[in-house]
Amino acid sequence: MRIIPCLDVKDGRVVKWVHFVGLRDAGDPVEAGAAYSREGADEIALLDITATVERRKTLIDVVRRTAAVVNVLFIVGGGIASVEDAQAILEAGAHRVSVCSAAFRRPGLVRELSHAYGSQRVIVAVDADANPAMPSGYEVYVDGGRTPTGRDAVQWAREAAGLGAGQILPTSKATDGTQSGYDLDLTRKIAEATGLPVIASGGAGNLEHLYQAAPRERPTQF
Repeated sequence: MRIIPCLDVKDGRVVKWVHFVGLRDAGDPVEAGAAYSREGADEIALLDITATVERRKTLIDVVRRTAAVVNVLFIVGGGIASVEDAQAILEAGAHRVSVCSAAFRRPGLVRELSHAYGSQRVIVAVDADANPAMPSGYEVYVDGGRTPTGRDAVQWAREAAGLGAGQILPTSKATDGTQSGYDLDLTRKIAEATGLPVIASGGAGNLEHLYQAAPRERPTQF
């Protein structure tokens, strides 16, 4: 199991929210990235959460400054809609890219990125919310969780895997920011459907939640 703190960034600042709404400032991404790196994170993710809805690219300067203080694998997402966008992010210091809305709207982007950089560097993020009308019970949302799509989240994750995604990052609107635990049902269904490594996201509040997301024999001591 790998521990991956996520820095949701808006206007160059780390923000926190609950159910994808109610943004509040949580500090500087460079300082936060350095702290997580020092404290033993396996990877760190930086997601520019409003890049897509604001129709702009990821804040490259923030990526570059954060990458300079992070000494673990660095994931960056938000505003990546082409191979050229991804190249700029990787040149700024990222090791992997995460795509969400742009990949959903143009699935061929996943294949293009995988061919250009290898599937191990391509993460497809799937924001979802419960919808009993969907076959899996979950619907894909895009634009930072603002826009329902009418598509089944598990089916889309399976399609992304077939297009060359190396990992899937599902986030449930119902649990995100609540610190009450991950949406284990969503996480499990996507893991089983894709066979890919899945990054459980949204809702962790304590160590028990991490164990629940990755069931295995527990260590006898910490």
